[in-house]
Amino acid sequence: MALSTVSVAAAVAVLGYDLLTSRPDISVAGRNRVLRALALTGSAAAGDSAIDVKIGNVVVATLYNSGTGFPTADASTFKTAYNVPAGTPLSLIVVDAPVTNALNALVDI
Repeated sequence: MALSTVSVAAAVAVLGYDLLTSRPDISVAGRNRVLRALALTGSAAAGDSAIDVKIGNVVVATLYNSGTGFPTADASTFKTAYNVPAGTPLSLIVVDAPVTNALNALVDI
């Protein structure tokens, strides 16, 4: 799979919400995968929103939004190399909700 983006309105992205709820093609697969990169932007200001990146029930990272607007593959991407086993869900759980604007996540898996 290549780069995928998800955009969730601030009214929906409340504490505990999984940003990948509407993207089962990203969250679970019947094959082993590698999470290569992540980015989080949006909300009202850089650093005012956060997500926990979970593989199964394990939090592997906490990512704060790096700015407003949409993430780019170059500037706002955090490189990773997390293995995601077949059938194991990948989740992006909101732990610090956005104030006004949508949250935008970029996933390379």
